[in-house]
Amino acid sequence: MAVVDITEIAERAKQRLSGLSYRVLVCAGTGCIAGGSGAVYDEFLRLTGAAPGIAEVALVGDMCGNGVSAVDADNPTGEPMQVKAGLGVGADGVVSRTGCHGLCQKGPLVTLQPLARGAEEILFCHVTADDVAEIIDTSLHSGGVVERLLYRTPDNGHTFRNSRDIPFYARQKRISLVDCGHVDPESIEEYIARGGYAAARRAITQMTPAQICDEITASGLRGRGGAGYPTGIKWQATLAVEDQVKYIVCNGDEGDPGAFMDRSIMEGDPHRVLEGAVIAAYATGASRGYFYIRSEYPLALQRMHRAIDDARGAGILGKALFDSRFDFDCEVVEGAGAFVCGEETALLASIEGQRGMPRAKPPFPAQKGLFGKPTLVNNVETLATVRHIVERGASEFRKHGTTQSPGTKTFALTGRVLNTGLIEVPLGTTLHEIVFAIGGGIPDGRAFKAVQIGGPSGGCLGVEHLEMPLDFENLSRMGAMVGSGGIVVLDDTTCIVEVARFFMQFTQQESCGKCVLCREGTKQMFALLQDIVDGRSQPGDIELLEETAKAVKAASLCGLGKTAPNPVLSTLKLFRSEYQAHIDRRYCPAGVCSALKTYTIDPSLCKGCSRCMKNCPAEAIEGEKRAAHSIDVTKCTKCGICASLCKFNAISAV
Repeated sequence: MAVVDITEIAERAKQRLSGLSYRVLVCAGTGCIAGGSGAVYDEFLRLTGAAPGIAEVALVGDMCGNGVSAVDADNPTGEPMQVKAGLGVGADGVVSRTGCHGLCQKGPLVTLQPLARGAEEILFCHVTADDVAEIIDTSLHSGGVVERLLYRTPDNGHTFRNSRDIPFYARQKRISLVDCGHVDPESIEEYIARGGYAAARRAITQMTPAQICDEITASGLRGRGGAGYPTGIKWQATLAVEDQVKYIVCNGDEGDPGAFMDRSIMEGDPHRVLEGAVIAAYATGASRGYFYIRSEYPLALQRMHRAIDDARGAGILGKALFDSRFDFDCEVVEGAGAFVCGEETALLASIEGQRGMPRAKPPFPAQKGLFGKPTLVNNVETLATVRHIVERGASEFRKHGTTQSPGTKTFALTGRVLNTGLIEVPLGTTLHEIVFAIGGGIPDGRAFKAVQIGGPSGGCLGVEHLEMPLDFENLSRMGAMVGSGGIVVLDDTTCIVEVARFFMQFTQQESCGKCVLCREGTKQMFALLQDIVDGRSQPGDIELLEETAKAVKAASLCGLGKTAPNPVLSTLKLFRSEYQAHIDRRYCPAGVCSALKTYTIDPSLCKGCSRCMKNCPAEAIEGEKRAAHSIDVTKCTKCGICASLCKFNAISAV
């Protein structure tokens, strides 16, 4: 295929879109797909094709046929042949799949986007296939809106039509997520039409590698994968090594429980990540790249494969990029799901076909990495930020964030919060802003207790940290870390000891076992925590747990082992009394640990219906019909069935 200039591709794409009166964007991120957005998408296609005044939309692609680019060597005029999904020709409108829109709690999400100048888009929430006909009749035909599908604030029920006005979105600043949810991730033409690959062309044709490295360094961009190492310094170190063969590796092995930032970026805007990799490769002298993506991310794998193939077909990958002397190509490597492969040296070993285990540093990958050659390793979000810096400059990027932690950071906001989903905010944003302003606060009128930030490698923050700016420095001082960006919100019904036990179980199971302190220390820490929640703990267990945690932190080989004790150490610091309650009084303040519960029946509320007694598997409940019952604590197994069945709320755990 002959190389087509990206300016020409952009113009053709804009011309095709300019002939449309509307566009329907159906969220096809993993969360919305799980909620049924595929059926919503199919129904929009079916009904818009049959509705009066709306021509049938011609869509082809991976799931609808064999996609053929509208501009290629066999069709130099750009006249429509077959049309890629999202860029229909000769139709009033088009229906497109997008990546994650962010507001996962309200999915499946559908955006109706009138393309007339000045017209406002409408965001619909919790859309099902049964709602599609009403949306078409009310909003496309009549110019109205389906009120019941609009976003409503949890406090006063106020509705919003446009996503940018919803507090969840209005309080964010999106750089790496700027187009996620707004573009078809499988259309290279649309990416180019929105300015895509212009930064790569400028970098390769107008800048030297050293100039690019200097610009990234000046921006203050720090690695978004965990440790926050300065990206520009890492690039400069790789550039400084003289070798004819260098590699760049994109770390897409995001394995933290509750984290889905990198996955969503690859699903929603894969070309942005790829463009960042192209720029990074040129800046460091790499000629070959690898995208290491875990197998649990099938949609991210599919869309990154598609992006690479389409970029190669357009001449953006391969030989003589943008008619320069720079050659670069890349491929996707599928990881098997080992958490330790998120550590860069273990990841490189896995690509080489070896067991994914970390090695001691130095030498660092920049000096001796993949196949013994200089290698730059950056994570997905880091590379997705590069285009913005090259386009707008380091000073523009520094307008957001703090002096030492510039820019924005994506977070996966989950747990006990009203608006769970994917967000991007300037570094330095307070926890209060994230949980209460963006997240909408705690559901069911419960009280905020803490957040676990940074996954198994992170730590716990409590009420006293709500007004603390979240950046690399502050979190490090608190014994936590930004990590990959998972934020799990906990309310007052959460047992902190159980949370620490859960993360320690995960870390212990995922330890590669190479070093003794991590292999055996995490095992012992998990056993101690299990004893505490099971009511088998002994005096002195807290001190032993703390001592073991500090030893694991000090002597483990890699960063994952060194940070594994963080959830334990940070929760001991903030909630030591809760640990002591479990050990000294055999009492779980949150009422979560079943082994420490004592179920009782309030005689003033009990009606003697005998429902609990009939269903108790341990036959621990006694009493006469229509008289107050009682529980024999020596027989009770604390399963909680009685409490769940009682219609009078007479049974409770203390």
